[in-house]
Amino acid sequence: MADQLQILSICGSLRKGSYNAALQRTLPSLAPPGLNIKPTTLSFGDLKVYNFDDHQANGVPAVVNQYAEAIKAADGLIICSPEYNWTIPGGLKNLIDWLSRLKDQPFKDKAIAIQSCAGGILGGSRMQYHLRQSLTSVDAIFFQRPEVIVTMSAQKFDEKTLELKDQATRDMVKAHLEGYEKFVRRWTGKN
Repeated sequence: MADQLQILSICGSLRKGSYNAALQRTLPSLAPPGLNIKPTTLSFGDLKVYNFDDHQANGVPAVVNQYAEAIKAADGLIICSPEYNWTIPGGLKNLIDWLSRLKDQPFKDKAIAIQSCAGGILGGSRMQYHLRQSLTSVDAIFFQRPEVIVTMSAQKFDEKTLELKDQATRDMVKAHLEGYEKFVRRWTGKN
């Protein structure tokens, strides 16, 4: 059997009761045996808004370098994120802005999958479109289909435990991860 791929996952929400964080926690249990999915323990919650002058005067914050090292060390990256005002949440976009300034670009040629949960019928699809646009500028490579767009999230997760209870959604995530593994193996040559 091929070696297990090391996949980092990042959540674009800082909210304690986030459905996207709940989805992120579910990934390891739905992943095929060839994927070892580990959520980052880092947080971008206290990261200052990117400012070129501040960057020049004070350098890159330690947490940005830590994210960069974690992304570079992984075979692939899964981002689970909500949609805020039809686009990428500000905190996640700020992290990307900081990371995009690094000379040794962590996103370059990194195989990325995106998943999203939202309360409405579009399930965060606009955020996914914008995130692809943003990360394409730093040469990321995207797994396209099947997509994971979890609509009406409150109906899909247990109200108290935030466990993903909807079987159709679990099946969708499982199919996504199976396809993503094949994509990462083709891209990285780790067969």
